[in-house]
Amino acid sequence: MSLLLQFSPVAWPPGVKHPLTRPPNPSTIPTGGLIHRWGGVKVSFHSTHGELVRKKLRIAAVIGCGLLLLIAVGLGGLYWALKHQPDFYRQAIRRDRPSQKQASDQMLQQAAALRNDIQKEGRWRALFTAQQINGWLAVDFVDNFPDALPDSFRDPRVGIRPREMTLACRQQRGGVETTVTLTIEPYLPEPNRLALRIRSARAGLLPMPLTPVLDAISAAAAETGLRLDWQRAHGDPVALISIPPLSDQDGKLVEIDTLTLDNGEIYVAGTTRQPEIEGTPPETD
Repeated sequence: MSLLLQFSPVAWPPGVKHPLTRPPNPSTIPTGGLIHRWGGVKVSFHSTHGELVRKKLRIAAVIGCGLLLLIAVGLGGLYWALKHQPDFYRQAIRRDRPSQKQASDQMLQQAAALRNDIQKEGRWRALFTAQQINGWLAVDFVDNFPDALPDSFRDPRVGIRPREMTLACRQQRGGVETTVTLTIEPYLPEPNRLALRIRSARAGLLPMPLTPVLDAISAAAAETGLRLDWQRAHGDPVALISIPPLSDQDGKLVEIDTLTLDNGEIYVAGTTRQPEIEGTPPETD
């Protein structure tokens, strides 16, 4: 509430004092304002209460609209992040059935050739491409292993880059379909010992907790009877899986000593040899 004093000249008779009295109590002044003449002083009272209320309402409306806009943008961003798909996955999913079937057949032929090479003594090697692996996942894996994945997962694919591999598949969760990815760095610290460094797990672009992934790896190792040890490398969990020396039908030992990942390719190599007999001196050239 503001008080405006306006003085107007008033001539008073000689000997007559100004009839000044105590001004009215402001609390009794109507909210619409009052002009009161107080002796020779015109006192104007104006109330700003209504203006303050309207100003606060305008500010509250602006803040409310801003919050609604932020919520809408946040929800939209969250939905977009969940629906994100890696480039390699979009390209792999779009491949037509005939090309997937051809790549699957190539994968099976490569695997059969590797199995034959491993049975022979000496050095062996094999090269598999991401296209062949994805063709196999799209055709042979679906036809012959329909129950390998949980019901909420489908369309698994892989992307291969130097030193790392990304596994991806679609997952239906809470009415929203998202693409789940797991990026790992596989390598052989020593022959027949596979290390899997877990780089990240994501639903779209959003990070996922790694605990379920680690539990699944531990369960798979226990089910297959493989020895599993856990370590950490720069904060990332690393699964160390000991592969027992393989042997073919003739008792020869198979040793895997090379695993290399490049752009779209996996190269694996090793040696098949006769087991060493205790007490027999090693061969010399």
